[in-house]
Amino acid sequence: MELADVQSLKDNRNIPIDKVGVKNLRYPITLLDRTKKRQHTIATVNMYVLLPSDFKGTHMSRFIEVLNENRECIDIRRIGKILKQMRERLNAKKSYLELSFPYFIEKEAPVSRIKSLMSYDCKVEAFGDSESEELFLTVEVPITSLCPCSKEISDYGAHNQRGMARIRAQLAEFVWIEELVEVAESSASCDIYSLLKRPDEKFVTEKAYDNPMFVEDIARNITLKLSSDERIPHFSVEVENFESIHNHNAYAFINR
Repeated sequence: MELADVQSLKDNRNIPIDKVGVKNLRYPITLLDRTKKRQHTIATVNMYVLLPSDFKGTHMSRFIEVLNENRECIDIRRIGKILKQMRERLNAKKSYLELSFPYFIEKEAPVSRIKSLMSYDCKVEAFGDSESEELFLTVEVPITSLCPCSKEISDYGAHNQRGMARIRAQLAEFVWIEELVEVAESSASCDIYSLLKRPDEKFVTEKAYDNPMFVEDIARNITLKLSSDERIPHFSVEVENFESIHNHNAYAFINR
């Protein structure tokens, strides 16, 4: 017995739908890892296509089929293939893919050299049609900042705080997640570690004190580094400090 294909029935309202698909699907994926070659993580996945005006609906199961076929290695260089598969499988002119996931990098403490894992929230956004594709990689990097004004006006000490640097980069060529993390961490007063012993705490405290920065400084530092990278034609930078002595956050944004 052949079952009815209701989604493929004709719709007479003449209204195309810009994005239709599956949203907030949690799924295990494997990513490229610069150090260990592969990394397993859990992604929240959104997959959409443009639905023509004469189609009643789309076939939601086909999105999962495409994802399942590619989950063993989500390589940024293969995102275009996934987008094409979505268009072909769903008979669509445009396709969209969004992957949000934690990415882990092993870091050594600066003095004790004890290793621990740092987590970075990342997002891949891609969309395309038969003529062109665009790909964006976002990384959120925890950082430390120390206030230059506080250091200047105080007889001793200065207030510092944890912050977040968010880079959203359009990629014309392959870029490692680790590279964007390094850009952000090297642009702040000091980077952050999961595990520090007392000699490490002394080191990072003094490093931050020797490198006071406003959110404006950090955003500009990141911008200078990204502007010289020809693989990144467009980017935006957000820096937010979770202030330790104010009842508000400090924020800076640059779009280039």
